[in-house]
Amino acid sequence: MSTSARYDFDTVIDRRGTWCVQWDGVADRFGVDGLLPFTISDMDFATAPEVLTALRARLDHGVLGYTTWQQDDFRSAVAHWYATRYGTEVDTGRLVYGPSVLSQLSQLLQMWTAEGDGVVVHTPTYDGFRKAVTGLGRELRGVPLGDTGALERELARVDAKVFVLCSPHNPTGRVWTEDELREMGALARRHGVAVISDEIHADFVHDGYRHVPWTRIGGDGRWAVITSGSKSFNFPALTGSYGFIGDPADRAEFLRRMETAEGLASPAVLSLTAHIAAYRDGAAWLDAARTYVAGNLALIAERLNGAFPELAWQPPQAGYLAWIDLRPLGVGAGAGTDGVAGTDGVAGGDGVGDEALQRVLIEREKVAIMPGAVYGAPGFLRLNVGCPRSKVVAGVEALVRGVGGVR
Repeated sequence: MSTSARYDFDTVIDRRGTWCVQWDGVADRFGVDGLLPFTISDMDFATAPEVLTALRARLDHGVLGYTTWQQDDFRSAVAHWYATRYGTEVDTGRLVYGPSVLSQLSQLLQMWTAEGDGVVVHTPTYDGFRKAVTGLGRELRGVPLGDTGALERELARVDAKVFVLCSPHNPTGRVWTEDELREMGALARRHGVAVISDEIHADFVHDGYRHVPWTRIGGDGRWAVITSGSKSFNFPALTGSYGFIGDPADRAEFLRRMETAEGLASPAVLSLTAHIAAYRDGAAWLDAARTYVAGNLALIAERLNGAFPELAWQPPQAGYLAWIDLRPLGVGAGAGTDGVAGTDGVAGGDGVGDEALQRVLIEREKVAIMPGAVYGAPGFLRLNVGCPRSKVVAGVEALVRGVGGVR
């Protein structure tokens, strides 16, 4: 039996009525209930059977008391995963733990910056970064993806304190090469800027590409990795993330803040259980899920490019989020060539603004797809295809009709 045949990704699991943000909370963002959603980045698949088995066994024990992440079962599972997945030996003495990747980001920003300091990110930008940075009173400074000159100019500013790297990148799915990462690391060290590398999408890198953990890049600079198994194995509702912090004093301060100021000395035991099971026994499921999602992305490419050849759309290098540039079709035509100019989505010339397309998708096609303006990129869409193929077909057909209806 092939690996992919061992797991079922085609069966539709009804998530409605389960307090699900993507399905039950669609009206909160789009103003209308009952839309077919392709939005927040979780998947419509049940997590790996190996994870569910471990969770059931832990529940059957019956005692759900205070627990600790600083134990060998968790540390060795993380080390095993990095060794087998990335060919990387990690120092588990550098491990830290937190309730979520964004909570870790917030804590590190409070440690390494002050109000008004600059925090550099790539654009387009995951909206969670923007909210975390600006919510703390720091200044978010974007540089176009891949523009090394712009990155160095921002890092060289005297009040630039932190570079938040998304590796692989959300929303584009870009996988950074080792040479690119080393160049970014050298620039950060040259200008005394700390690096926080969010690697939550790392496990979902597609064939032909390779994720390089920042633990191999950081060296003696000030750096942290923040990540979780929850994205790739689809258990974010359990809460729980971990990371690595290079400097011992920074690591001790982070743990002190988590345990005292945040009152988070005891992690969620089911999250620990899920991580250990995923990293020890879940590789086959993850590879099957990646293969299935790659098929979804290939379907999107075939249908979009068949309907609109000028798009020449290519699947992302990582993840289950299809980042689609509709500007060649005149959608969001007011956006600049880097995809970040303008935030109102109003197109220039004979183009069509993002709002017009969103109205058609919501009101006529009854689908919810994230507009690129959320990430600072009018004229783009982010379409979540971590779902059964029948849903992908419905979504891409609605998108093709919607785009055709506003051109």
